[in-house]
Amino acid sequence: MEQVKPLRADGRRNRERIVAVAAELVGRDGAQVSLEEISRRAGVGSATLHRHFPSRQALLEAVFREGVAQLCARAAAQPGKEPAAELASWLEELTVYTATHRGLATALLAGPDGLSAEEICCTDMLLDVLNVLVVRASSAGVLHSGATSEDLITLANSIAVANEDDPLTARRVLRLALNGIRP
Repeated sequence: MEQVKPLRADGRRNRERIVAVAAELVGRDGAQVSLEEISRRAGVGSATLHRHFPSRQALLEAVFREGVAQLCARAAAQPGKEPAAELASWLEELTVYTATHRGLATALLAGPDGLSAEEICCTDMLLDVLNVLVVRASSAGVLHSGATSEDLITLANSIAVANEDDPLTARRVLRLALNGIRP
């Protein structure tokens, strides 16, 4: 197995800046945003972008994984809320993120790398967080006994996809749906 050489500090900063700018522009313009605009706004040359991300697919995957990792970290950093509010708040964040970053999952699925939905959506990371939130809400009696973590991810993603580029509507529809999952 080939070992990957760690990035120097400047290379790491460039990579982080490229991912941050790409996330912003994907949120604004969708997954088909110009790679040239990303490199220009990140203050790096096109060759630097391509050295870090050999394909659009690789960059989009990094953007999505970073966003999901941030969502998961925020859930872990906010314990102590009432379990139903904690669960609803995190599901809202997930739904708004997915609705805002329109076309991201679709572009990844259509890409040449042949990634599975689990690889793209970081399902394991999401389920790790959601399983904890569901257990808390179930233990407190504020979640319908038949509702599973997988059901809630499907609900959030379905609402987000149906309301791409309209996070306010996605949030409102999710809130309406969540009122129906309480016993």
